[in-house]
Order: sequence, then C-alpha cells, then structure tokens
Amino acid sequence: MQQPRNFSLYGAVDLGARQAAAQRHQASVAASQGAPRSEYVFDVTEAAFEEDVLERSRTVPVVMDLWAEWCAPCKQLSPVLERLATEAAGAWVLGKVDVDANPQLSAALQVQSIPMVVGVIGGQLVPGFLGALPEAQVRQWLGQILQVAQQLGLPSAGGEAGAGLEDGEGPAADGYREPELVEAQQAMERGDLDTAAAAFERMLANDPGHPLGTVGLAQVNLFRRVNSYDAAQARRDAAAHPGDVEAQIRVADIEMSLGNTEAAFDRLLGVIRRTSGEDRDKARLHLVGLFEIFPPRDPAVSKARSALSSLLF
Repeated sequence: MQQPRNFSLYGAVDLGARQAAAQRHQASVAASQGAPRSEYVFDVTEAAFEEDVLERSRTVPVVMDLWAEWCAPCKQLSPVLERLATEAAGAWVLGKVDVDANPQLSAALQVQSIPMVVGVIGGQLVPGFLGALPEAQVRQWLGQILQVAQQLGLPSAGGEAGAGLEDGEGPAADGYREPELVEAQQAMERGDLDTAAAAFERMLANDPGHPLGTVGLAQVNLFRRVNSYDAAQARRDAAAHPGDVEAQIRVADIEMSLGNTEAAFDRLLGVIRRTSGEDRDKARLHLVGLFEIFPPRDPAVSKARSALSSLLF
C-alpha cells in the first residue's frame, strides 16, 4: 500500500509494455484450467485495462480479482468469485488480473498481497479486501459494491442490482453517500488528503460504521501521519530507543504505508509485550486503529488480533 499521492487509474499504466507476455501467459493458464469461462468473467491486461475495466465500469460494476498461479489462497477464492459472477448474470462482472503478467498494473493498484479484490465503479477505485474470505463475507462486500453502483446511477445497478445475493446477506446500511465517496476518491487522486479525510468524516457522521468510510478514513489518516515523518530519522530513533513508544509507532506507520503489514503489526505487538500501563495502552490503541485499514476478517488482522488477545489476557 504505497502513498496515493497523485494516484490515478487513468494514465497509470503503460498500455503496451507487456501485452504480448500477458496474453501468452493468460492463454497458457486458460488452457491448463480447461474449464469454459463465463461471459461475465474476463482476463485483464495492461494493454486493454482502460477499455475493459475503466470504460466498462461506467455501465456495470467491475470486480477485479488479483491473483497468481503460485498463490494457494487465490485458488480458493477465484472459483467462488467466478461462480458468484455467473450467478449475478451481469449485475457485476469479474476481471481477473494475473499480477505476474501485469506488474505495472499491479503497482498502479498498490497491490500488497494476494489474493486481493477491489471494485471499479464509474471509473473510480473502490476499496476491497485481502485474502480468501468466506463466501458469506464476499457476498456482503458485493452487496456493498452494488449499493454504491446504484447510488452512482449505473444503468445495470437498478432493478436487478441484487442478483446473485441471497436474502439477508446484504449489508444493513440503507445507502452510500455518493457525493462524499466521489469527493474523497477525487481528492485522493490529486493528493489532497485533508479534503479526502473530511469527506470520509462526513460520510461516517451521516452513516456511522459505513464500511467504505471507515476503511477510507483509516487509510487517509495513515498517509497523513506518514507525510509528517522523516522516515530515515524515524527508523534511527526507533533503533536507538526501543522503549520510545512514539518512535515505534512512527516506524509501524511507515511499514504499513509501504505494505509491510506483518512487520507493522509485529512491531506494535512487541511494544505491547515489553511495556505496561499508559505506554502499553497507547501502542494497543494505535494497533487497533491500524486494523481499521482492512476488512474485519482480513487474515493478517485476525492473526494480529489473536496475538494481541494472548498478550492482554
């Protein structure tokens, strides 16, 4: 998860750099799988990203599944997503991104680990999740995606927007505040983190617990903190003063902003293990705050929560 300064899906990818290699690799994978591909599932390449994903997302939500042949959890999640896309019958479509064949696209999407799933709606990137979540949680997230699409007025999001979602498995929230979501995304793309944070804060004021607002605000606040640090000095301070909780927190933030999730969590867990009283509580609260950057059932978060529980109890 790199800092999203000036980040934009538009123009972020060299549209021709790896087209031939990507097509050869994906043809090989498709041949090895041998199974027919649903009309609602397609391969994404850097060369065709703008047309296949960005332009398509203006009429139908696009869910991107970032995977690799060597990734075992990907092989658990991908069939679930493909089946749900077929079940949804066009309410949303699934674009599969082989990260090995599309490294520049993976970098533009700030891939931390795989499997990684994100949404694209109306040309805008929507936060997703990491890891092979249970099907019920995947369905819940898809329900959120469809509600966002409906609020943005996508043609396919009306009427049959709930296709493929079992009764009772959608989110409880009634709606997503289109102006705040759009404003936050646009602000992040131009590097205006303060405006993005304000938009997410208004979203949460209107709808406490809003999943996109919670994750978005946590991410923006992380980058705002990291922007205020001297990274080299922060690392020197943390190494020289292992008992300085604030110094350890700064380096944990830096690690998290670079996508080193486990290192960030382990650093704060180490502080909690070594300290007590106010220092321990400060590290604990900061760790819990970092958890909000991820979906509740993210594997890294679940592992860190378990470790935290063992330390506290």
